[in-house]
Amino acid sequence: MPEQLQDTLGMFAFLAVELSVLFLGISYLVGILQRHIPASTIERLLSSGRRRGYFFAAALGSITPFCSCSTIPMLKGLIKAGAGFGPMMVFLFTSPLLNPVVVVLLTASFGFRLTAIYVLAALLVSLGSGWLLHRLKFNRFIRSSEEPATATACGTADNSCGLPTENTCSGGSSSQNDCGGSSPAPQSKSEQYLALWREVWKDYVGVLPYLLLGISIGSAIYGYMPTGLLERFAGADNPLAIPVAAIIGVPLYIRATAVIPLADALMLKGVSAGTILALIIGSAGASLTEVILLRSLFTTKLLIAFVTVIFSMAIIAGYTAFVFY
Repeated sequence: MPEQLQDTLGMFAFLAVELSVLFLGISYLVGILQRHIPASTIERLLSSGRRRGYFFAAALGSITPFCSCSTIPMLKGLIKAGAGFGPMMVFLFTSPLLNPVVVVLLTASFGFRLTAIYVLAALLVSLGSGWLLHRLKFNRFIRSSEEPATATACGTADNSCGLPTENTCSGGSSSQNDCGGSSPAPQSKSEQYLALWREVWKDYVGVLPYLLLGISIGSAIYGYMPTGLLERFAGADNPLAIPVAAIIGVPLYIRATAVIPLADALMLKGVSAGTILALIIGSAGASLTEVILLRSLFTTKLLIAFVTVIFSMAIIAGYTAFVFY
């Protein structure tokens, strides 16, 4: 077997096992934590005009392992629930970037120092941007809607009661009314944990094609990409590669869990840490698909502001890593 193919297959097997175990384990622990935080409590805290609402929004984003597009249904629910605009935007920025799965995968792949730069840049830019957009009254650029709160196709709901809704996609016959109606019979703790594991496994199966795609590309780069070519155009001595990576990343639709193995392979080939962070934040924090979905909630000015924040975050993280890493 050729040495390059052997290196590629070895890297693929290692990343597939490592990232799968981390994804399942962290997602399950986060799910247990989410079970102990009622939705009504979340909405009440995010509706607060106090500063703590921004920090709570960042904490909420950090424990919700969503990709950039899957934050949209929850964002829509927060809008209908009357959540504060600034905290709501902080949640939108942080949810795909700061969840524990991403942080653990980054630490395992790149170490604590680069992960700390990533986390601090994402957190501080999100908090500052949410506050600034609130002060500039960008909430007037949210589209008004007269539609009643109704459940959507796959169990995601715009629920003004702050209550969880049943998933109608699985073909089950159980249902739940809008406010104060009959609810399903309570489950034992073992049943709840088993149901949570099934949900985590379902999420894993859903993300697995993207994860394997990222691992495959990353493994191929590790095995076959000429090191000199990458060092020439995106090496540590080329700071212009950082904004280019951010520009390339923003239009893409790549989960952070999928882009991390790709970034790992690029870094082993000599791509600078700053370029890596700009690519991860740009691709995971925003995407063309997400912008299209946000178009139903935001006007053009707020969409431009959103993309600008993500691009700025990628640039700040990239150049911070370029200087200090």
